Amino acid sequence: MSNTFLLPDLGEGLTEADIVRWLVAEGDTVAVDQPMVEVETAKALVEVPSPYAGTVLTLHGAEGETMDVGSPLITIGEAGESGEGSAPVAGTETLAVPPSTGAAAAEADRPGALSYREEEMAGVQPKPDKARGGDGDVAGSDDEASGAVLIGYGTSGHKATSRSRPSKRGRGAARPTPAPTAEAGAPRVTSPIVRKLAREKGVDVAALTGTGPHGLITRADVLTAAEGFAPQAAPTPAPSAAPAAEAAAQPGAVDGRTGLAVVARTPISGVRKVIADQLSRSRREVPEVTAWLDVDVTALLELRAALKAKDPENAPSLLGLIARFTLAGLRRYPVMNARIEAGADGKDEIVEVDGVHLGLAVQTDRGLMVPSVEHAEKLSVDELTAAINDTVSRARAGRAAPAELTRGTFTLNNYGPLGTDGATPIINVPEVGMLGIGRIIDRPWVVDGEIVVRKVTEMTVTFDHRVTDGATASAFLTFVADCLHDPTAALARI
Repeated sequence: MSNTFLLPDLGEGLTEADIVRWLVAEGDTVAVDQPMVEVETAKALVEVPSPYAGTVLTLHGAEGETMDVGSPLITIGEAGESGEGSAPVAGTETLAVPPSTGAAAAEADRPGALSYREEEMAGVQPKPDKARGGDGDVAGSDDEASGAVLIGYGTSGHKATSRSRPSKRGRGAARPTPAPTAEAGAPRVTSPIVRKLAREKGVDVAALTGTGPHGLITRADVLTAAEGFAPQAAPTPAPSAAPAAEAAAQPGAVDGRTGLAVVARTPISGVRKVIADQLSRSRREVPEVTAWLDVDVTALLELRAALKAKDPENAPSLLGLIARFTLAGLRRYPVMNARIEAGADGKDEIVEVDGVHLGLAVQTDRGLMVPSVEHAEKLSVDELTAAINDTVSRARAGRAAPAELTRGTFTLNNYGPLGTDGATPIINVPEVGMLGIGRIIDRPWVVDGEIVVRKVTEMTVTFDHRVTDGATASAFLTFVADCLHDPTAALARI
């Protein structure tokens, strides 16, 4: 019996992902939760672990290929089984379909096998498994049990891959794939992130109608159900065309418009496509305005230097202090932390929320990312510094979770490392505001009627004019600027 694992919804209702690198090859022996492939979604680089143990029979995609959610990703057979010269047939089992009684019995002796599959289908907490140390209390099992693992993170202790035979079939060759069949009444949940969210919200996914591709239950379906509204089934999408192969520049190719030689053609896909779509949407929809203000931050630098002298290892960062004052400004002017969305009657509404998920504009090798620090308003300066460092580091490593990249309510943009004073940025919709901090340089400044050299930065605030007016945005900007100018007095107030 072989098992075909379908590409899951890796979070936020994404419909496709690019295969970056296979970590296994056909013929390899894999263990449960062993990372088998790196895929790049529109929001993150994710390692997908294997839900099965056995021998890799078929890799259903080549590196660089774009695959739709719900399409076959990998076929795994029993240990020692050979897939040479064969393709998935009627006996092949897919993870999106409940296992047959025979398959369940065959795997009953593998600890956690049934609970993994039950959770994969039902989106509920797996039953306690004595073989995995379960004792009825599964509150802390999310990070340890293979049945509750989040895709992209896995569990500890991955086994090494062992080669049983060399691959004899090219990864890019076309192969017949099985047509997934859904058992009546079985909820289609393939994302561990969505399952975990359902558990946290107390939502029974068996009662939901999936609005994602092929009836998949998405994060939005769970959130809608948690708010008391049943999601409406979306029409079944038409099968998408096979992804076009990357067009390589042909020798001697000439650009028709300029007459210059073409040296490369790079498809706009993955993260770059999402960035392009997001920024284009923002530019089309948002009447944004940017205001500037020069600020003397000499006292801020002196305060940080004093804190660092007292405790070099635990002193807050400059960005941590700026973030703390920004959060104080958002508490005073909450409309800057709002968003605009269409109401039930189709009319736009300004939605204000209780709390701040502070977005941080980060330049990475994959493009511009805006991961966020959850409930930043609850953190001290020291905690903010640690959270910012951790969030930025994971984003640059491509390990930010999809939720971190989509939940932001306001963005902080530090232009200093780029060596610029500021910019007129494009708002990260659906947010309505962004605060920018430029480089800090020595400039002549008038103090008590005399010209002296001070440490000066340029601050900018960009805002959605549909939501707020210049007076409120300017008041927010000057409040934060005053805090940076006299941080000691500001800390006493906030």
